[in-house]
Amino acid sequence: MSRCEARAPLAASPGLPKSAEGDPAFAEPWQAHAFALAVQLHETGLFSWGEWAAALSARLHEEGRAEDGSDYFDAWVQALCDLLGAKDIAAEAGILDLQKSWQRAAEATPHGRPIVLENDPERRS
Repeated sequence: MSRCEARAPLAASPGLPKSAEGDPAFAEPWQAHAFALAVQLHETGLFSWGEWAAALSARLHEEGRAEDGSDYFDAWVQALCDLLGAKDIAAEAGILDLQKSWQRAAEATPHGRPIVLENDPERRS
């Protein structure tokens, strides 16, 4: 198998939605981005497989999760935020502020145009 065909360990995460071919399946582009971010951060050594598994498992086993797994990637993003906070990479408040900024930028961006943070009306000077 060539390096290009190798699967990241995170692709074996329990509960990860899969296509008929066994590849990760994403209902929305943001889910693929979140998956890729976690893979990249793991591969660069920011967190170990065990740390990731523990963080994701904790989120997946919380009360009130969707029985059909439709909120799987919400748990994925929450686990990423947990690890970033635990490692003092980003505080929860900073992550939330950035999330809100992206949302405002999306709402202010004309249809068909790229969404960039500069479109957030609150970031403009």
